[in-house]
Amino acid sequence: MEVKVLTMAGADTGRVATLDDSIFGITPNDHVIYLDVKQYLANQRQGTHKTKERSEQSGSTRKLKRQKGTGGARAGDINSPLLRGGATVFGPQPRSYRFKLNKQVKDLARRSALTYKARNNEIIVVEDFTFEAPSTKRFIEVCKNLQVENKKTLFLLADANKVVYLSSRNLQRKRVLPALQLNTYTVVDSQVLVLTEGALSELDGMFHKF
Repeated sequence: MEVKVLTMAGADTGRVATLDDSIFGITPNDHVIYLDVKQYLANQRQGTHKTKERSEQSGSTRKLKRQKGTGGARAGDINSPLLRGGATVFGPQPRSYRFKLNKQVKDLARRSALTYKARNNEIIVVEDFTFEAPSTKRFIEVCKNLQVENKKTLFLLADANKVVYLSSRNLQRKRVLPALQLNTYTVVDSQVLVLTEGALSELDGMFHKF
């Protein structure tokens, strides 16, 4: 599949970029996309939720009433879960939500997500660009030139570019990542994928390791 290469101004450079069919033209697997997205979101969870159990509550341990004959449930001390203000039974405890996925599964998930983007013509290839200094105004101009100012957009660069990253940081619907940090969730979560020529080369090298 071939895509026109555009400039920062949105003009056609006269060159075309070839999207490798082994990356952008496979038979997508929806289940591995689900697994990779699930793992990504699970890894974002802190897992610091905590409720106090009966032994951790402060309060007297004196038995409040006799065991039987009151017509009510049998309760011990004031920390009993049966009483208002008592402890929580089997409440959430700190834990890690992380789980493992094989590299081949994650690789297939990313290829599947990129294939969907290529099928839906949601990939734009631009020549490598940068700014002399961080400028949100100039980054917005680039988005307007590429006609993605109103769309949730993922920009993939050849490597980490602090100037471009800082220029986009204040924009909620724009995200900038180096190509090697590509993950399935960010691809699925975006409406348009903007690739620089350098990023395209990095993706070819990354996926052909497997």
